[in-house]
Amino acid sequence: MRELIARLHEGVPASAVLTDPDVTAAYARDQAAFSDAGAPAVVVLPRTVEEVQHVLRTATALRVPVVPQGARTGLSGGANAVDGCIVLSTARMDRIVEIDPVERIAVVEAGVVNAALSRAAAGHGLSYPPDPSSWEECTIGGNIGTGAGGLCCVKYGVTAEYVLGLDVVLADGRLLRTGRRTAKGVAGYDLTRLFVGSEGTLGIVVRAVVALRPSPPPQLAMVAEFPSAAAAAAAVCAIMERGHAPSLLELMDRTSVRAVNDLARMGLPDSTEALLLAAFDTPDPAADLAAVGDLCTAAGATAVVPAEDAAESELLLQARRLSLPALERLAPSLMIDDVCVPRGRLGDMLDGVAAIAGKYALTIGVCAHAGDGNTHPVVCFDPQDADQTRRARDAFDAIMALGLELGGTITGEHGVGLLKRDWLARELGETGVEVQRGIKAVLDPLGLLNPGKLF
Repeated sequence: MRELIARLHEGVPASAVLTDPDVTAAYARDQAAFSDAGAPAVVVLPRTVEEVQHVLRTATALRVPVVPQGARTGLSGGANAVDGCIVLSTARMDRIVEIDPVERIAVVEAGVVNAALSRAAAGHGLSYPPDPSSWEECTIGGNIGTGAGGLCCVKYGVTAEYVLGLDVVLADGRLLRTGRRTAKGVAGYDLTRLFVGSEGTLGIVVRAVVALRPSPPPQLAMVAEFPSAAAAAAAVCAIMERGHAPSLLELMDRTSVRAVNDLARMGLPDSTEALLLAAFDTPDPAADLAAVGDLCTAAGATAVVPAEDAAESELLLQARRLSLPALERLAPSLMIDDVCVPRGRLGDMLDGVAAIAGKYALTIGVCAHAGDGNTHPVVCFDPQDADQTRRARDAFDAIMALGLELGGTITGEHGVGLLKRDWLARELGETGVEVQRGIKAVLDPLGLLNPGKLF
């Protein structure tokens, strides 16, 4: 330990090297339930690429594992420490280096908060579309590590589609630059995409070139109430089949709707089994909402309520934003999942989760980015109740199995981390795992980067 600290001090300011166990304990884990966390030996908060390189060279020389972290808002255990590791937090690497409105790109350090980039881009009439629900806290480096999504993905896509180039510090301290600043480029293997979603197991992302888009006009929203989840899912399929491009298309199941009703007194009838929220930021959003409203009615909606202006839109969308706080009131702890299925199987997924909730006698609410099939089953349980905790874990596994059975994937945007490590092997198969482990061995031959995650 003394040698590790002494070597770190040779290239990193003492104020950036934390060793007090009461302080380092705060860096032990992210926000995932059911994920073990170890005790870090030290937490390092570098400000420069050179300092990150020094940390990695030190770790390699002394064979010490390194766990990279951003804001620790993740939900998969991907940022959890292992015993005796160096936690390397990029939180202080928070400079927006450049915004280029001609090329429509931004160059940012890994610790830049998503919302800070969005606001800076807005000052140039541009936007950075990926918007995870934790966008006021989460960092671009963390978003890249997990391949994060968000509410607007149905129209604008996920983080991976906006990352053009990366600066990555490899396990041995070398700096690798991938990708480009140009609008197009196909030189060599696409190493940029390789690092997006790799959860810090292949290298430490320290800087990124990300694409920006012109700022869209204000969106207009509507809600539709349905007598069943199947009817709401049928409406989603109809909306997408007809070629509509909503900027938001979200679905809430009965459990989530009732929890929000109890919290905010929104006046939704008890007969509402599912709530669909749609928004458009097109030149004529009212016309688009009218067309989508007709499709909802044809699918069986009992009520369709379009907003007339931006203020009303915000009121309607409040129901979706309150879903997680409302479910948090139902139990001491939540397991927030992110199984993604084909849009055509969304109704089967919701009905299947309801059956799982009944089988295990648990409250499970589901909110979904319905436009891309990304469901978020939220298992409510008491971690002090051993039997309830066991049932929650079993329900989680049943939801994973259901997603794969329906032709989906175990994670749409949260990542694998520790939480879904066993399930990754089931999804990829033996050959898939072998190839991915081979890539890991090339870039991190000593296995020091975020050990135990993914595999």
